[in-house]
Amino acid sequence: MPIDVKPLAIPEVVLITPPIFRDPRGFFSETYNSTMLAAAGIGQAFVQDNHALSRSKGVLRGLHFQIDPHAQGKLVRVVRGAILDVAVDIRRGSPTYGRHVSATLSAENWAQLWVPAGFAHAYCTLEPDTEVIYKVTDFYAPECDRGLAFDDPDLGIQWPISAAEATLSDKDRRHPRLRDLPAYFTYPAS
Repeated sequence: MPIDVKPLAIPEVVLITPPIFRDPRGFFSETYNSTMLAAAGIGQAFVQDNHALSRSKGVLRGLHFQIDPHAQGKLVRVVRGAILDVAVDIRRGSPTYGRHVSATLSAENWAQLWVPAGFAHAYCTLEPDTEVIYKVTDFYAPECDRGLAFDDPDLGIQWPISAAEATLSDKDRRHPRLRDLPAYFTYPAS
């Protein structure tokens, strides 16, 4: 069976659901297939896998991105629990600049989200003990690591919790608003 691929309201961000075969023993799923993704227009090579555990509901990680020369695309999935996953277009000149899309990813729905370079990415856990695994197209580079304020009112993101209820890292509390963000990415890509 082929993977199910659905572009979201910002078409560069894509919801991908690989087939999963369940029976009384459990399940089997081919969660990544480079040939199938390339046929769906996602032909990037992935170089690193990341695995994060969030112990409580309401853990918010992001909005994160890396700038050139180590900009990253991310393929995000959940293996336990559930998240609200969000991507914000930060490509200056884009018709969707400053807009965001979101999707619920869970171990139950088995969906994945492709977030290309040029987008800030964040997620909020909807259940305790949620585990997220994501592939990236470039290695982590601390000198290129950047962020965007998750609670920027200009973004209008409807998080499932209030800002006061969010469990955040110190770093994620200090990111700039979109209006203060340099033009790290432009549209179309140069």
